[in-house]
Amino acid sequence: MHVVQGIDELRPLLGPAFVVVGVFDGMHLGHAYLLEHLVSEAAVRHAQPTVITFDHHPDEVLMGTAPALLLDPDERLERLEAAGVAVTVVQHFDEALRRTPYDAFVERIRARLALTGFLMTPDAAFGFERRGTPTTLAQLGARDGFDVVVVPPFTIDGQEVRSSAIRAAIVAGDLAAAARLLGRPVTITGSIGGAVDGRARLDFSLPVALPPDGDYPVHLEGGPLTLRIVAGDAYLLGQISNRRVTVVLGAP
Repeated sequence: MHVVQGIDELRPLLGPAFVVVGVFDGMHLGHAYLLEHLVSEAAVRHAQPTVITFDHHPDEVLMGTAPALLLDPDERLERLEAAGVAVTVVQHFDEALRRTPYDAFVERIRARLALTGFLMTPDAAFGFERRGTPTTLAQLGARDGFDVVVVPPFTIDGQEVRSSAIRAAIVAGDLAAAARLLGRPVTITGSIGGAVDGRARLDFSLPVALPPDGDYPVHLEGGPLTLRIVAGDAYLLGQISNRRVTVVLGAP
């Protein structure tokens, strides 16, 4: 998978592109469903399945604060590649991008490679004031020669699978519910910030969704350990040799 640092770094050889835009935090079952459609629709158009995502959560700019992450950014890239994505654009999200109209955003893509279309859900939108909806994008595509494919959202028991629901489940300590929506156990990735008396602190470059205070069984490649959450800080109990670890909550 080609990882491109921003739309302006796209080149013709990376196209033609069939694109989905999103945060993809968590890479949950809804994301997997969306990416399956991305890959298949791209194949029909002999295009590269392409994801445009962001270097941090857009809500940091849009709302003034960002939600805690469900997935380490590097693991997100690994999971996008495993899902069959050929090109991922990691776009910096700032005030200038927030104010970019949807048609100007699309034109930035089209100026750099051939664009065959977008994949969207009915409530998806991008661009200034979220004016880039399936309807407005379809009108633009009819003029400029690209498609807009709209797929229904992925649901479980009638409820759309969303990152916010998974985040709420983790914070409430309902790790089974979070795992059900993720399609896999909850994982936490961090760097070992220091170890004292068999307790190693986990440091995070960005806020991470953590369960309530308490001890949790976890495992990693070295075997089972205990994750201790104290006042929003995370510690691993046991001997840790790696400087950066991903722990899986629950029994192996």
